[in-house]
Amino acid sequence: MQVPIFTVDAFTNRPFSGNPAAVCLLENDLDGDLHQKIATEMNLSETAFIRKLHPEDDFTKSSCFGLRWFTPANEVPLCGHATLASAAVLFHVQKNTNSVLTFVTLSGELKARQVEDHIVLDLPLYITYPQVLKEVEELIKAAVGDMIVQDLRYSPDTKKLLVRLSDAYDRSVLEELQVRAQRFLSAEKTGKVKGLILTLKGSSSGKHKGHDFYSRYFAPWYGILEDPVTGSAHAVLSSYWSEQLGKKEMLTFQCSRRGGELKISLRNDGRVDIAGQIAIVLKGNLTL
Repeated sequence: MQVPIFTVDAFTNRPFSGNPAAVCLLENDLDGDLHQKIATEMNLSETAFIRKLHPEDDFTKSSCFGLRWFTPANEVPLCGHATLASAAVLFHVQKNTNSVLTFVTLSGELKARQVEDHIVLDLPLYITYPQVLKEVEELIKAAVGDMIVQDLRYSPDTKKLLVRLSDAYDRSVLEELQVRAQRFLSAEKTGKVKGLILTLKGSSSGKHKGHDFYSRYFAPWYGILEDPVTGSAHAVLSSYWSEQLGKKEMLTFQCSRRGGELKISLRNDGRVDIAGQIAIVLKGNLTL
């Protein structure tokens, strides 16, 4: 059995930056634990599986597909960059003729459309709530040591903890911070937190001006020490920073070693459009 597979760098227009995802095209659903075995073999933060919902569906003509995402360790309910990568494979490799693609996922229906040289994802917007420091003090200490934390929020829908560092810090501080995410596992065992976002307000001056906010994202609970560029984290960050900055349109940068840029637009229907560019770096077949 041959399964077409692609590696796509998402939220970048240059190979070997942004966030890589593997994308598999499935004529039929896979047996048993094959999804997980493939994701573990690919060893990227996410492997996406696009599947036909009906036997007569066609990757070049149909507009609606099933989509699942797996880390090397387990299945996840939402992955933005692998959805961007999946849309890229359908639009750019399969030459899908539809203007909008719909993916049926564990997070409901997600839509992707092409706008000039970007692919725009229509994602859920997740609200954050104030978080008491005492409950997560050990985890924050493991993440940022004695750095000044300006705000602390929690998203119960995604189990993501948002840690805003002091406005006194600049982007280089966030970039250079040595985070040993493996330590998070012993600091947070309750199951409440499954992802930790570090974020910082953007600067209106200096060499890095132009971005509204910066972030880094860690999910060792899912087997991902640091994720390069994370769409699902921005479904949380968007609601927070829109409220803080009084803006619905934002440009943001995730400060991982690979790095990536995202365009944010809050919609009137309580969802968020997150746009990014892509680079397809590998095309091949899995032999199962």
